[in-house]
Amino acid sequence: MHPDADLEQLMAAYQKGDSAAAAALIERVSPRLHRFFLVQAVSRRDADDLLQETWLRIHQARHTYRPGEPVLPWLYAIARHIRVDHYRKARRTALREQQVEVLPEAPASIMGSTAGGRTDRGPDLEALLGALPESQREVIAMLKVSGMSLEEVARATSSSVGSVKQKAHRAYEKLRGLLRDGATA
Repeated sequence: MHPDADLEQLMAAYQKGDSAAAAALIERVSPRLHRFFLVQAVSRRDADDLLQETWLRIHQARHTYRPGEPVLPWLYAIARHIRVDHYRKARRTALREQQVEVLPEAPASIMGSTAGGRTDRGPDLEALLGALPESQREVIAMLKVSGMSLEEVARATSSSVGSVKQKAHRAYEKLRGLLRDGATA
């Protein structure tokens, strides 16, 4: 029996109208989903909003879950769609607003500044992950932050296991390079 089998039981009970099961499912999975959104380089407020939107969409689509199937890939697929919708909406809004102001220069190093007192704490994880392409950051968030298996990530992202492995490998290589370059700077 795999570790998330009880989540599947909670989801099946939630489908049948068990409000206690719904509350337990929300309590167990919300921290994982929230971290997933935070790692995707959104603000805490946006992550809160995305989490709420995800649970609303899960509630509306709960009838589509097939009991006996892994629940985490199903939940993360919904969360991923919510995040993509949010990203697209934000891009459309930004393109319409076209600010005239001069944008501040990017920081000299993604490793963090000395003004913030971060030098003795090591690299800034959010900055490192922010340097990855979105698809790689998403895979790393699901694998390492949420603890999902390769198969679960593949199912959640509508990808093959090989594609997930490739994205993870490329992300690890880029992160190693960033850490190596930051250590010598």
